[in-house]
Amino acid sequence: MNVYDSERMADALAPDGYVQTDDAANADLVLINTCHIREKASEKLYSDLGRLRDMKAERADGADVTIAVAGCVAQAEGAEIIRRAPVVDLVVGPQSYHRLPELVARSRSAAPPAGDDQLAAAFEPRAKFDQLPKDRTATGPTAFLTVQEGCDKFCAFCVVPYTRGAEFSRPAEDIVAEARRLAEKGVREITLLGQNVNAYRAGSPDGPVELAALMRRLAEIPGVERLRYTTSHPNDMTDALIAAHAECPAVMPYLHLPVQSGSDRILKAMNRRHTAEAYVRLVERLRAARPDLALSGDFIVGFPGETEADFEATLDLIRQVTYASAFSFKYSRRPGTPAASAADQVPETVKTERLARLNELLESQRQAFNRSKVGTVMPILFERQGRHPGQLIGRSPWLQSVWTEAPDTLMGQIAQVEITGVGPNSLVGKRIEARAAADASA
Repeated sequence: MNVYDSERMADALAPDGYVQTDDAANADLVLINTCHIREKASEKLYSDLGRLRDMKAERADGADVTIAVAGCVAQAEGAEIIRRAPVVDLVVGPQSYHRLPELVARSRSAAPPAGDDQLAAAFEPRAKFDQLPKDRTATGPTAFLTVQEGCDKFCAFCVVPYTRGAEFSRPAEDIVAEARRLAEKGVREITLLGQNVNAYRAGSPDGPVELAALMRRLAEIPGVERLRYTTSHPNDMTDALIAAHAECPAVMPYLHLPVQSGSDRILKAMNRRHTAEAYVRLVERLRAARPDLALSGDFIVGFPGETEADFEATLDLIRQVTYASAFSFKYSRRPGTPAASAADQVPETVKTERLARLNELLESQRQAFNRSKVGTVMPILFERQGRHPGQLIGRSPWLQSVWTEAPDTLMGQIAQVEITGVGPNSLVGKRIEARAAADASA
């Protein structure tokens, strides 16, 4: 979602003449988009701001450089950022991106910014989406599309409800229109985004629309050949959504379905409102509907009170479910969340050791899943050039990176590829057409 938000901020600034640059030293505006899920993000922000302060001081025109902080750290710690880092001219929360052009213009005026001109952190999701530019920049055959923001789940470890607000679903007609414009620009794969995306529930002229119905409508748009969605909550995986995986070919056989822990005791402490057994049964239903479905997940180790037995229960769940990929983290205290004040915090050394064991298991499953694809033929959507001439890199239906020899004319297209090998982080393949030509000449 931060990638999507960054793109939308760039689109909002484009009419005022701003174009993206990779060189902060020559920028007129430096915009740092932040995440607040883990403590390291906040630490990195202040480290980056220190470097920008020095850069600004060294520039002859340093006074003309505007430095802005956006995202969830901006939402949660806006006043503290302004107090701690005077180099910052502007702080913008996730729901105020539509105000960026106005706010940047004011910050660059003769009068020094203050108050609402320096800190914009109101919760206005509808205004944000209504006022952001309708026309989006499409830089390739894949695109993110936010359909839902916020979360009402209030997991004990999570800061999202406090930084993104309550659940808000964009009108279905707006989403379909945006997807149609993306398809007209050559986008073939769309990933629907939300902090709790499968809680999507919005109105339309034809009545309420949930995520499954929305995806079926998007799949009818000419040019849209692939659909994904993230991030999901197990409690919002409806029968209709499971059926969409079985019946809608555009929905890819890959699902990010976080569970966080395999211990019911820890899940209850996390306020996840489901059990490990319920999660496993849900996975069984999904795989019965779509046998080739691959899963990714999120796991937190060292949540307050986690014992060795609790951790072993998580390992057992992973062995039972099996994952094609995963995101794993040591528990990080987030200010204002219930778990942050828990007395039974797990020592850092224990968290580190458990994370290493968890990652070893997850990596073995990832590699096994990749190896299982050798010898199979799959459709690959080519996204970019490889490191060597004549190479293209694309994505499999299971989100694996695949490279093969192919002409540039296939960029943005889907072609059949036989998987011939596995690298550390990608698959290697040969185009079916190329193989057939070689066989014919032999």
